[in-house]
Amino acid sequence: MREANLPLRYLTPDTWAPAVLRRPLELLNDHAHLEKKAAANALELLNRWPEPSPPENWVAAMTAIARDEVEHLAVVCRLLARRGGHLTKSHANPYASELHKLVRRGQGTSELVDRLMISSLIEARSCERFALLGEACDDDKELKKLYQGLWASEHGHYLTFIQIAEQIEPAETVAKRWDEMLDAEAELIRHESPGSRMHSGVARSPK
Repeated sequence: MREANLPLRYLTPDTWAPAVLRRPLELLNDHAHLEKKAAANALELLNRWPEPSPPENWVAAMTAIARDEVEHLAVVCRLLARRGGHLTKSHANPYASELHKLVRRGQGTSELVDRLMISSLIEARSCERFALLGEACDDDKELKKLYQGLWASEHGHYLTFIQIAEQIEPAETVAKRWDEMLDAEAELIRHESPGSRMHSGVARSPK
């Protein structure tokens, strides 16, 4: 299921999910922060109203995504608290930070398209990771239900962001930049450090 309609050019090894699930509270805390940042990102994009001709569904799409992410945040936080954890105040996401360095800042619609593409990439990668987690936690029905339930939502968000980008700039321009972004994301995630994070790397086996 994780490969279905996803354009990712690096597939996460199957060893990733069992490793991150060894510290489920850390993973849930990281997940909650991702949902919070995703909601804030959708609202920030809403404020970057493209002129002179915004897509017809600009407001509806961004508010719908923000609403979904807030709902996911509430679900994950409830689960985290029920298991004795809590949402930490601060949180770092080196994967997203590195992706955002690719944004062509100050270049009008090109900057906006980059931001939409990065949002799409993060959702697509999360979609892949949720599928892996859902397959790996058969002994924890509650977590399995959570991760499997989020797959479709993340897949829908990934498609929405890239489809809106295609309404802002010509299809050929978007396709070329998307190709570059996919290559860059694959390199970034491949070299992420391991840990109980949604976008962590995979520990290397000792030689």
